[in-house]
Amino acid sequence: MHKEITTTKIAIFRKREIRKTINNNEWWFVVNDVVVALTDSPNVQDYIKKMRKRDNELSKGWGQFVTPLSVKTSGGDQKLNCANTEGIFRIIQSIPSPKAEPFKRWLARVGYERIQEIENPELATKRTRALYKAKGYSDEWIEKRMRGIAIREELTDQWQQRGIKEQKEYEILTAEISKATFGMTPSAYKKHKGLKRENLRDHMTDLELIFSMLGEASTKEIAVNKNVQGFVENKQAAFDGGAVAGNARKELEHKSGKRAISKENYKKLPQSKNLLGSS
Repeated sequence: MHKEITTTKIAIFRKREIRKTINNNEWWFVVNDVVVALTDSPNVQDYIKKMRKRDNELSKGWGQFVTPLSVKTSGGDQKLNCANTEGIFRIIQSIPSPKAEPFKRWLARVGYERIQEIENPELATKRTRALYKAKGYSDEWIEKRMRGIAIREELTDQWQQRGIKEQKEYEILTAEISKATFGMTPSAYKKHKGLKRENLRDHMTDLELIFSMLGEASTKEIAVNKNVQGFVENKQAAFDGGAVAGNARKELEHKSGKRAISKENYKKLPQSKNLLGSS
């Protein structure tokens, strides 16, 4: 499984969004986002084209610095040009902007933190908790979110072991669980909550997180206990696992008289509290 499928994140640099994704155990940044953050260019593609014309060596080595990687966008996963820290540093050298120096320091810190996380994975968990806390999430919600991340990773590891390799297959299986659990695909759920680029699970209520965990944990148990193999069998297991959570949700709604699926979300939290924006 390509790690970037599930690890796309939004970093904040001076109130500018920089999308990044894990590839080969290191962060890769969306080149267009970096250039916009440093130039405020209204036409980033045109700026990059002119920049490469000015810097012949950069243009020659572009394929070495830049790689198309899968990045989550408001329109779904897309292949976008990304570069790792070394590649971004090289691109920055061709940008005559006073904004470049603090960005270099920010990238260096990000790279250093990533090396620390590889050596000690517990640090990544601690930093994630700290980021959620800084954004205003409650300790109770954070605990559920972190557990949900762990359950998701356990499930995708099982999918990988059971013959699921293609990104589209992961998306279909995830949608199958969501449909059986909530009656909506993830994209439809985001629309229901009025989200665009934001991460759906970061905007779920406590109950929604619980049912998401139940659906994915049930899917993993079914896949393991029945030793399912290949896409077709895993798709059935995903439906069955989601149905376990869906039935639980419906039973709760029947007993409580209130829908568990909500339009509530956390998208209006003060972004100024985001730790990544403190550069």
